[in-house]
Amino acid sequence: MRPWILAETNYAHVKVCEYQVAVLPMGATEPHNLHLPYGTDTFEAEAIGSRSCEAAWNRGAKVVLLPTIPYGTETNQSQCRLSMNLNPSTLARVIQDLVESLEGHGIRKLLILNSHGGNEFKPLLRELHGKTSVQLFLCDWFRGLTADVKKTIFQEADDHAGEVETSLGLAYFGHLVAQHPDGSLAADDGLTAETRLEAVNSGWVSITRPWHLLTTNTGAGNPHAATAEKGRQLMEVMVDRLSRFLCDLSHAEIDARFPF
Repeated sequence: MRPWILAETNYAHVKVCEYQVAVLPMGATEPHNLHLPYGTDTFEAEAIGSRSCEAAWNRGAKVVLLPTIPYGTETNQSQCRLSMNLNPSTLARVIQDLVESLEGHGIRKLLILNSHGGNEFKPLLRELHGKTSVQLFLCDWFRGLTADVKKTIFQEADDHAGEVETSLGLAYFGHLVAQHPDGSLAADDGLTAETRLEAVNSGWVSITRPWHLLTTNTGAGNPHAATAEKGRQLMEVMVDRLSRFLCDLSHAEIDARFPF
């Protein structure tokens, strides 16, 4: 039994453990090029969350990892077979209900660990602010958490199922990464199409990108330089940073000026 993972923990332990922080991993069910499994975002969230909570627990933090939500917002992948969508409003209600559960059990600090780019939770944090005693925090691990180190580990930045995610896949769920007999990835190059609007291509006007038009096989980013070692290097950074934050959060007192 790992007491920092709720799904593995029993009531004998939970009823006497004074958890201070809960971590809610958010995944998705969607295709990732031709080589990565549909559960890639979910597997990543579980791998990052479990290791970060373990490291924090071993440093004295009373943290508990909730079961990963395996569905995300997939409206832009609606034409990609068996992308399983939950609308933003549905996801928001699920999280709100879980926040109410945590509040009822006296856990007043929650980190949402998001592993899917289609999930946008900042509006939800604003909506719930002042309506619950639970203090909400959000980490999109693929954005700010690792932005400064990606360029030192990987050859190129990518968007979806490229070098970063494939490296994590090879390191932590390699048995599910499709490869040819010679060991090369069974993937295309992850090329993406440009729109006919320069402002959108330049990034200063945004749209919800229809994935079946943007990509060939749902990959956005070249995966072929990926290695398991790169995935382990990135994980080491993420676990160190997240576990330190969880320790700080666990030990922080909630008062009238929290978190300031």
